Amino acid sequence: MAPERDGTRERVPVGATAAGRPRTPRLDQPRPPRRRLLPEWDPDAFGRLSERIARFIGTGRFLAWMTVVIILWVLWNVSMPKSLRFDEYPFIFLTLALSLQASYAAPLILLAQNRQDDRDRVNLEQDRKQNERSIADTEYLTREIAALRIGLGEVATRDWIRSELQDVVKELEGRHNGHKDHHGSFPAMRAERPPGRDAEDR
Repeated sequence: MAPERDGTRERVPVGATAAGRPRTPRLDQPRPPRRRLLPEWDPDAFGRLSERIARFIGTGRFLAWMTVVIILWVLWNVSMPKSLRFDEYPFIFLTLALSLQASYAAPLILLAQNRQDDRDRVNLEQDRKQNERSIADTEYLTREIAALRIGLGEVATRDWIRSELQDVVKELEGRHNGHKDHHGSFPAMRAERPPGRDAEDR
């Protein structure tokens, strides 16, 4: 089939290329759903159900109920008339029921354990990442504290200023005492001054 022309633009039929071969499926579009012979089921829902059953099987209540059922089964098929017995000795039907229960219980328990292992693996991975973040934060805080200590070492603190002022005061007191010892006491110095100097001071 020749391509139709609309003005200056060619229109190629859908599903065919210029060479006439079918077009390959596009990667930007999802594939249409395929028909399945088997019914679809949710793996997560089945996994949650298996975990519930496995938890119930591992409880003492399940063991108690199973013991009561087995005792009633045996007593019924031993004490009741033959017309009412449905599983006479050696209780073949009871053996088959217990075997069927065990054959289903083991895979359910394994499935529950696998789901628990997956959760534990995810939790361990999250804990490992959290530990890495905590270690990184701790190292960052350690570097910041070290930088602050280095910076504070170059800052004049109150205690340092107080000690420096005390040293200056002691030095001034030492100089003052040395000056008094060299020139004598202040009254003597004042008496030795000439009277004309006092008049000039006034």
